[in-house]
This record gives sequence, C-alpha cells and structure tokens, in this order.
Amino acid sequence: MAKRVAFAAVAMPAVLGLAYLGGWYLAGLLAVFGALGAREVFGLARAQGVAPLEPLGMLGAALAPLVVAWPRLESTPPARYGPVIWLLAVIGTAVWRRGPSARPLTAVAVTVFGALYAGWLLSFALLLRHPAPVGVVNDASVGLPLLGYPLVLTWAGDTAAMFGGKAFGGPRMAPVLSPNKTWAGGISGLFATVAVSVIYAATILQRGGIALSVVEALIAGVVISAAGQLGDVAESLFKREVGAKDSSTLLPGHGGVLDRLDSLYFALPVTALLFLAFGVVG
Repeated sequence: MAKRVAFAAVAMPAVLGLAYLGGWYLAGLLAVFGALGAREVFGLARAQGVAPLEPLGMLGAALAPLVVAWPRLESTPPARYGPVIWLLAVIGTAVWRRGPSARPLTAVAVTVFGALYAGWLLSFALLLRHPAPVGVVNDASVGLPLLGYPLVLTWAGDTAAMFGGKAFGGPRMAPVLSPNKTWAGGISGLFATVAVSVIYAATILQRGGIALSVVEALIAGVVISAAGQLGDVAESLFKREVGAKDSSTLLPGHGGVLDRLDSLYFALPVTALLFLAFGVVG
C-alpha cells in the first residue's frame, strides 16, 4: 500500500497535468501508455507459446494516438496510409521471419490486436479532449470536462465497487475470471457511476456549456459502468489464460499498465460514442 500511494502521489499529478495541456503532450503520454500496454499483451502471449512481432506491435500502439491527434492538432492533412503501411510491414515481416511452423497467422493476429487494444482504444481520450480541430472552439473549456467525465465516472465506479464488495460480500460475479468481484460490488459501482454521472452533467458539463439531459446522464452512467466493468473482466480473462495475477510489475504496487487502464479501454470509446449519439460532439 505504501508503494501504491507513493507512486500515485507522483504519477497522478503528472498525468493530470499532461491531460490539462492536451495536444501533443497528451498524445505523447498516450503513445507511451500504448507501447507499454502492447508490450504487456505480448508478454501474456509469449507465456502461451506465441511469439508476436513485438517491436512492430509496440510501434503501432504508440503511433495510434499520434495518427488520431494529427487531424485535430495540425492544419496539414494526416498521412492517411500510415496504418496500411504498418499492417503491410507486420505481414511482410511475418512472411520474412516466420515459417509455417512458427505460427505466423497467430503472431500477426496478436501483434495487431495488441496495437489496437492498448493503443487505439486509448486514443479516444484525444477525441474527448479535442472534440473539434484546434481553433474551432474554446478547446480547454469544452475538452477538459468531456475527458474528465469518463475518468471521474470510472474512478467512482471502481471505488464504490471495491468498498461495496467488501461491505456486502455475497455471490461472485465472475468466479473463474475475477474471484474478488461480487454482484454486490458491481451493483454498488453501477449506482455510484449513475449518481456521479447525473451530478457531473448538472455541474461540470453545464458550466462548460455542454448540454446533457438527466435522462441522457442516466443512460450514460449505466452504459459507462457496464463498459468499465466489462473492460476490467476482459483484462482478467487474458491474465487468467496464462495464470498471471498482474499484467506486469512495471508500476510499483499497481501491477502493469493494463491493470490500471483496463476499465478505460472500454469506457473511453463508449463515452465518445455516447456523446456523438447525444449530439454533444460532431
């Protein structure tokens, strides 16, 4: 616990500061997280006897936020063929370095999955922080409340689920995948997420000139809670396949990048889609 608190005391202000600055600072942070998360995915794959194309996979995960950021932050058109070139490079490398006995199809599939899961899903944070190209709107006054929404809701839901599960116990939600999760904890997390969603929409979002009705806030709270809990269980599924407790030991007291961001991998894109459906962003 001491390690967890000490690490969080240093890491959280740095992460929040880069999120506040946005732009290429945030894109760079997400690129680092993407590469490290992909590395952990590949580590889990290696434990199963699969040898992904790790350098290319980490590169793809790091490039994903940068490719997403480019059209939002720069007036010049982005390199539209970058992802295609990367995919061709992955397949070409598999053809060059892997024979049929080295499971090339599995290696390519895991490499692409790792880049998309750890890098591309996180890139939706940029679409929330910069809902329109720079210069079109007052970026910080709108983007910060939008980005903060899934972060605050996910934190509230995870915290309530932890305390609710310990306080009420009861049947386990996914005994094989995540033995510590209970239905009482999940329901506690759901109610907390919905309550915070309504409060956040009526205060923070409203001050930023972002209109989200009570009904929309209720719906968003339910959907984001479900997405976050599903993301948590999905990451547990990958770890249980190889018998790992944590995705790595990179973060003192916190496990790995995947362990810390598992809920956000699902919550960030779902939030962006909800805002699009509600007409909050274009």
